[in-house]
Amino acid sequence: MSRPIPWLAAATVLALSLNAAHAQPAPAPAPQNVMQLDASGTVEVQQDVLVLTLGTVKDGKDAASVQSQLRQALDAALAEVRKSAEPRQMDVRTGNFSLSPRYGQNQQISGWQGRAELVLEGRDFPRITGAAARVGTLSIQRVAFDLSREQRESVEGEAQQQAIARFQAQAARLAGHFGFSGYTLREVAVHSNHGGPGPQPHMMAMEARSLGKADAPLPVEAGKASVTVTVSGSVQMR
Repeated sequence: MSRPIPWLAAATVLALSLNAAHAQPAPAPAPQNVMQLDASGTVEVQQDVLVLTLGTVKDGKDAASVQSQLRQALDAALAEVRKSAEPRQMDVRTGNFSLSPRYGQNQQISGWQGRAELVLEGRDFPRITGAAARVGTLSIQRVAFDLSREQRESVEGEAQQQAIARFQAQAARLAGHFGFSGYTLREVAVHSNHGGPGPQPHMMAMEARSLGKADAPLPVEAGKASVTVTVSGSVQMR
């Protein structure tokens, strides 16, 4: 039986290696004359959602009794506000419900403190404040405003157009400053957000009071929020 010639086998391996090397694609050249930039468009819009939080705090020596008091207060409040509930106009949901021990001397539990919250949220401000005024077992803790999805979307397109126009103008202007006649778009990303709640009544927990049936609804007035769209990306100057 004949044996393979050593120099022939080595030449074959070398030829295969060279062919494989030639078959690999050449690395792509690094991009040149590429510019990164971003631009934003902002539109102010009236806040149209009221978020009103009612709450109460109970203390006692026994955890079960404190929990029972909180549940009674919350049940009574729910029974009252549900009479006025209507989807999107006034939605009702429970908020924070907590129970924690109070410690005295020698780090021994001396009692319990619990907190319960009820949240009224919607677009009908008089309905919400009127319902809150009829609740006698909880007090107003926080008042905030927000944007509904419809309100935000109604101006988001306008802010987007502003951002795109500013992006295009900025790209053309900067390309000219660098001595180029124009640009082509390489990649782009669009992001939107809106600012937080605007001015709201200042009401600390210590100032909150229980609202009886004779109490007038809390006067509230919403402010404005900013809807911002940002366009960022890269362009190829040419």
